[in-house]
Amino acid sequence: MSDFLVEAAGVLGIAAALVHGYLGETRLFAVARIEPRRARLLLRLVWHCGVIAWIAMGALLIFAPTLHSGQARIAIIAASAAVYAAGAVGNAWASRGRHFGWAWLSVVVVLALAGM
Repeated sequence: MSDFLVEAAGVLGIAAALVHGYLGETRLFAVARIEPRRARLLLRLVWHCGVIAWIAMGALLIFAPTLHSGQARIAIIAASAAVYAAGAVGNAWASRGRHFGWAWLSVVVVLALAGM
């Protein structure tokens, strides 16, 4: 059961990353007027750093149950939970709890820690 929880956290984390990237491109950057153009490019790249980190952490969570090292499993889950928790806290604070992203990322954190 704990393996399933960790894997589910990974899948939800990757899904959150894909939704984050898609919404950023279609809803935010499609209408944002950011000058100079180099600043716009920089902001887009920084935005997608989060996407890449969440995908990487999700992949590690999916892979963690196959490891034969309990210490590696714990380290992966702890690091992933920290990355997703930082996103959840930042989202909740910035949106004052009005955006669904903080809840989604919080579920990822709870599932991952429950599978530890």
